[in-house]
Amino acid sequence: MDALWATLLVVLALALLLRWRRPTWYWMTFGVTFATIRVLIRYRSVMDACGLTVPPARWRLALARVANRPVPEARSPRILRLRPTATGLVLRLKLRPGQDAFDFSASSDRLRHSFGLHNVVSREIRSGVVELRMTGYDVLERVRMPRALPSEVLRVPVALREDGEVHYRDYRQVPHALNVGATKSGKSVYQRTLVAGLAPHNVALVGIDCKNGVELSPLAARFSALAENPADAAVLLSALVQYMGRVYQVIRAEQRISVGLPDAEITADIWDLPAHLRPVPVVVIVDEVAELALAANKAEEVRRDQIVTDLVRLAQLGRAAGIHLEICGQRFGSELGKGITMLRAQLTGRTAHRVNDETSASMAFGDISPDAVLAAVQIDRDRPGTAVAGDSSGGWSRIRAPHTTLRKAVDTCNAHAHRTPSIPELDPFRPALPPRVHVGKVQPKANTAGAF
Repeated sequence: MDALWATLLVVLALALLLRWRRPTWYWMTFGVTFATIRVLIRYRSVMDACGLTVPPARWRLALARVANRPVPEARSPRILRLRPTATGLVLRLKLRPGQDAFDFSASSDRLRHSFGLHNVVSREIRSGVVELRMTGYDVLERVRMPRALPSEVLRVPVALREDGEVHYRDYRQVPHALNVGATKSGKSVYQRTLVAGLAPHNVALVGIDCKNGVELSPLAARFSALAENPADAAVLLSALVQYMGRVYQVIRAEQRISVGLPDAEITADIWDLPAHLRPVPVVVIVDEVAELALAANKAEEVRRDQIVTDLVRLAQLGRAAGIHLEICGQRFGSELGKGITMLRAQLTGRTAHRVNDETSASMAFGDISPDAVLAAVQIDRDRPGTAVAGDSSGGWSRIRAPHTTLRKAVDTCNAHAHRTPSIPELDPFRPALPPRVHVGKVQPKANTAGAF
């Protein structure tokens, strides 16, 4: 008996230690079993308490009256599948007639408390089928990205979502995006993670960093062009517009429209061009866009109008030419001047880190989802890197990027510097790289005391 109690105490101590130090290990060893049993036992009562049941069918009521039996209970959604994952449980339900997927989204907080789990996210799989992704612990507290992640050209993993899934930045699906956040909110780390994820792929990176290049110049080995002030940025954007026109000429020459040609071979963008003619896609990263929109005199106003006009043109016309925008800044409102709201309307993807006021969050999500605005305002300042990501469809989720150090990002860019493509229009803006110094064994200095 003493040995049994000693074993139980050891197991309990091990479980508490794992829950504190290694939440993932605790979940896979102990938590998933307890949570599965808890969900199955409480399922019917929880559905009834949350109002997610429907009255019994009329034929069941009639049959109960004829057979003089008790009135049947309300029916809960049928469980199609309960699958454990490394971060939680996935519960797929078949809705009863009269139920709506929105009811489960509205009840996600009550389901979280009732099942004793950390978070519950509901999404509709297809008509009549809803999936509840439940996490057993706070996956955003210590972000650990999976080791083996599928990464494609223009589709890179950048963060972890609150439901345990990986958040990808997919430029093929969302060509242009806006990233806002206050100082020390983790916006720069997200941007750094994005550059490090794009570096191993056949992509041209163009940077505009008006803070004298302090954010992007350390990564210059992987950039085809880099502007460090508004004056250079204006010329660079004009060159990008010229490059876009040249790409469209290539597409127009290779459209191959004829009566006997299959539809699959007719192209209207770079992706259907032959491989030997396809231009390399370009990702333009703009850091602190407000610096491009500020003007103190007439000359700067002319330059500012030209910059905004070129950005709007690239946002409206650049996707087919393989040009994608990633606009970053602390604020992105109409106070920046004419044309800013037109540019914002073209940025489908929205990411908001911690902001200082509700107005800044509304600039990103006010025209998409009021719930996302509220979630962005509630981000804790003690959790840098946490953000709300969404798009123009209205869907959104909380994410947190892993802490990518500047040293790691620089090493990644240096390792893939040979992949930096050369574009004739952008060659004048190619950053000059300092010569690398190979540090060898340090020789001790000779003693020169008393020498002249």
